[in-house]
Amino acid sequence: MNRILIAEDEPRLVAFLEKGLRAEGFVTTAVADGPTAIARARDDDFDLMLLDLGLPGLDGQQVLRAVRAAEQRMPVIILSARDAVSEKVDGLEGGADDYVTKPFRFEELLARVRVRLRSEGTTEQTVLRHGDLALDLRTRRATVGDRSVELSAREFTMLEVFLRHPGQVLSREQLLSHVWGYDYDPGSNVVDVYVGYLRKKLGKDQVATVRGMGYALAETAG
Repeated sequence: MNRILIAEDEPRLVAFLEKGLRAEGFVTTAVADGPTAIARARDDDFDLMLLDLGLPGLDGQQVLRAVRAAEQRMPVIILSARDAVSEKVDGLEGGADDYVTKPFRFEELLARVRVRLRSEGTTEQTVLRHGDLALDLRTRRATVGDRSVELSAREFTMLEVFLRHPGQVLSREQLLSHVWGYDYDPGSNVVDVYVGYLRKKLGKDQVATVRGMGYALAETAG
């Protein structure tokens, strides 16, 4: 079970990350300042760090330099609202393995985390299936039986979320956070709208409504 250190001082984002990562089977520890991030990185055995650049005490760049100076080789993914090319270059040249700009969708971050944690010789699953539904993550093509389906970027991400959680009922809040990111409007009906889009393209019986709870892939799909 992989352990992830989250160095971030925005409580809402920390809650969003911990909820999503724990649902995917990761063990998380969160710290809110630079000195504590350095201490935990040195004293504990983590598999990956998510690092905000704007930490109090010591900023993310200083934390990164200290971690690398201590020969800690765990992958580090920077999370930052700073989107200038120079900031990204500084982070990557300073020892980060990846750089994700805020706001971001959880599924994008999760994919990057999985890539960094992938063991040598392990083949990443590239085609997700459920019944007669298939989603190719490399070509970004969906099929229903032998029929190819064109999906928008949001539709693709939503279908990927469903296919990664077969048999699980996903609430509107979960779908909002996974597909639209942590900076979403909880009162929006956009989830219902996009479920409708998927039903029109994939078949009305592919996504089931679970009254009072949310949506799930239909057990009888296919």
